[in-house]
Amino acid sequence: MPAYDKADIQRRMTGSVDALKHDLGGLRTGRASTTLLDPVNVEVYGSHMPLSQVATVSAPEPRMLSVQVWDKSNVGPVEKAIRSAGLGLNPINDGQTLRLPIPDLTEERRKELAKLASQYAEKARIAARNVRRDGMDSLKVDEKKNVFGEDERKRYETELQKITDKTIADIDAASAAKEKEILGK
Repeated sequence: MPAYDKADIQRRMTGSVDALKHDLGGLRTGRASTTLLDPVNVEVYGSHMPLSQVATVSAPEPRMLSVQVWDKSNVGPVEKAIRSAGLGLNPINDGQTLRLPIPDLTEERRKELAKLASQYAEKARIAARNVRRDGMDSLKVDEKKNVFGEDERKRYETELQKITDKTIADIDAASAAKEKEILGK
């Protein structure tokens, strides 16, 4: 059984891009996005739960989020969790619904968010390079075990590099699009 598995490498590369897109989705731009509240965890029923498990989040207007809490007794903990999440949002309590107006971003905050987006992109690039390194290592192992010869190993290495280049290009494109959105250009 060869150690080199192209499908696994492709899956892991795609995973690094997907993880980046998820991280970038949590960054606040000027518009309301339900993914903005994904990192919020609420302390209810004696444990920490993701907000999505205790309420429905929607974006009824471009600059407003609405959080419909299912159990009325959880409105207070949900409000507290959103305030303390460091997102710069102040919930307005309407009974069982919390309204979250999305404030305008200051230029300084935009730059911080753009910097954070590029840090996320760099983490994703490192993950992709680690996958490439693992693939290269398994190719060398296979060559030593005489699964295939040097010519095939070099062909697989070229193929692996192309997959890596495409993944890094996808990461750069996602990052550039998010930074452009954040900076409002």
